[in-house]
Amino acid sequence: MTDPSAAAAAPAPAPKGSRGALLLLGALILGLVLGILAPRLGDGIKEPLVQAASLIGGLWLDALRMTVIPLIVSLLVVGVVGGADAARAGGLAAKAVVWFVAFYIFSALFGAFMTPALLALWPLPPEAAQALQAGLAGVDQSVTKGAVPTVADFFKSIIPPNPIAAAANDQILPLVFFTAIFAFALAKVRSDKRVATLGFFEGVAEAMLTVIGWVLALAPLGILALAFAVGAGAGGSALGAVVHYVIILSTLGVILTIVGFGIAVLVARFTPGEVFRAMAGPAAVALSTRSSLASLPAMLQSAADLRIRARDADVVLPLAVALFRATGPAMNIGVALYVAHWYGIDISTTGYIAGIAVAAMASIGAVSLPGQISFVTSIAPISIALGVPIEPLALLLALETIPDTFRTLGNVVCDVAVTGAVSDREGSAEAA
Repeated sequence: MTDPSAAAAAPAPAPKGSRGALLLLGALILGLVLGILAPRLGDGIKEPLVQAASLIGGLWLDALRMTVIPLIVSLLVVGVVGGADAARAGGLAAKAVVWFVAFYIFSALFGAFMTPALLALWPLPPEAAQALQAGLAGVDQSVTKGAVPTVADFFKSIIPPNPIAAAANDQILPLVFFTAIFAFALAKVRSDKRVATLGFFEGVAEAMLTVIGWVLALAPLGILALAFAVGAGAGGSALGAVVHYVIILSTLGVILTIVGFGIAVLVARFTPGEVFRAMAGPAAVALSTRSSLASLPAMLQSAADLRIRARDADVVLPLAVALFRATGPAMNIGVALYVAHWYGIDISTTGYIAGIAVAAMASIGAVSLPGQISFVTSIAPISIALGVPIEPLALLLALETIPDTFRTLGNVVCDVAVTGAVSDREGSAEAA
């Protein structure tokens, strides 16, 4: 999931900005409260209401789910080709892209190991986990059944003999692998052929984003229905789980923000005082807007304050806003692992490898759009690779406002830090 920013393909009407986020959060809380109170109506009324809510919420979730495969393929192709074109543009851009890819791998590994560590230090209370499992008992887990290969078949399964069948069967890791190979090959073909083919995938991506916008126009109703069903089954424990989830996910973002400061000090060799002073402006914009794109002017000013050459910052920072979501792999896989924690699902070693690979690779094609739009489509492929149900993501979408704030803060800090790390330090004292 990425922070909000403008995009070429503006989706159809959907809840937007702070008001939209508050509307979704309100729908979640209202649904949970009504569900918690539902048993007082008696089983004769409660059960039909739960069945109706499950049907409405399930239909809404299916509408979101149908966009996942075409969107992840099209965005990954566009992201890889765009990154390859940027790398060909010059040595500085190439260095930046290498940094982006390396940090994506680190971020995915960090999320895969840190999330279980945080949950071990502060686990969801057993009674809350059991209550949530009861509340989510009606979730159809068939979408992820058998999605993770056995140890013997894992490496063989990475290369799909039939990519179309892999897409049809939700075999995300081989599909992502094939898509990445196709995208790298597309980046090598003749320019006119590449542009024409890339235009097709850009069109698919824009169409799917428009569909998601339509579906998200109904998000308050879908979330209200799903939350009602969960509240009716889980009771008051559901509210405590909401707070627990927000804190665990936000902690991942905070730690990665600190990592960004570390890169600025240890690799780019700025002093801590310089970094804190220069990042005050971009941090304020990031926290208030949850938008890397909106923070770009402030990031350019911070680069000037850090005496990064203007011509370096003018290349790397826009490239970072377009391609680099530093916190995405860690926080996305963190969401999927939190759902596994809810369900008491033990992730196999091959499951972790698949999840890490998808988290890192999918972020290359992540799209800078509001969290409501990119949340499910960014995390569902990781969940499927891990063998974790994706249905709970529809509820967690409503809680994304606070974690998304820390996503954006971490992204902005890392953007500036990496810009300092790849810029030519000789002559960097030139006024920007």
